[in-house]
Amino acid sequence: MSGSHQLTDSTSCRCRVKRGWEVWNLKNLFQKHALEIQRVLQKSGHGSDVAEDLTQDAFVRLLVSETSQQADNPRAYLHKVAKNLAVDRHRRERVVPMDAISEDRYQALPDEAPGPEKIIADRQQLALLQRRLAALPLPMRRAFELYRLHDLTIAEVALELDLSVSRTWTLIRQAYVQLRAGLDD
Repeated sequence: MSGSHQLTDSTSCRCRVKRGWEVWNLKNLFQKHALEIQRVLQKSGHGSDVAEDLTQDAFVRLLVSETSQQADNPRAYLHKVAKNLAVDRHRRERVVPMDAISEDRYQALPDEAPGPEKIIADRQQLALLQRRLAALPLPMRRAFELYRLHDLTIAEVALELDLSVSRTWTLIRQAYVQLRAGLDD
């Protein structure tokens, strides 16, 4: 492996096995298995840099953990850790893909922010909606505000306004109709 990570002869870790503790010499394990693990990771679709990083991470994981799993077979344990790290990396990349793009491609990306005309039109529509909401009869406005702005259920709004559920629903539906008509003008 081309990485700058060096293991000295004294680098070892203790791992619990069925009958006591076994000391593994990490330098020997690294020399024996690192290239093999890296190749397996590359064959599973990872680039050489990623495979190298995952391989080194597997050895770091071995160094810092005291495990009883597969302690009698360090090669199998290292392969399992490397595979799990690869799966974790794949999940992270799927959630947050990280693609490097050039500055030219970045500058060529379309700006998805609304233009000044859209901002002005939206502000005008919002002002119109606020005026229409203020002009609604008080019980209708109050029912609508409690339902839409305060996230109360229809039953909770009815209880708050001391109305039946069906009357409350009628008020809210009428508010929607009147507000929508105000936007279509």
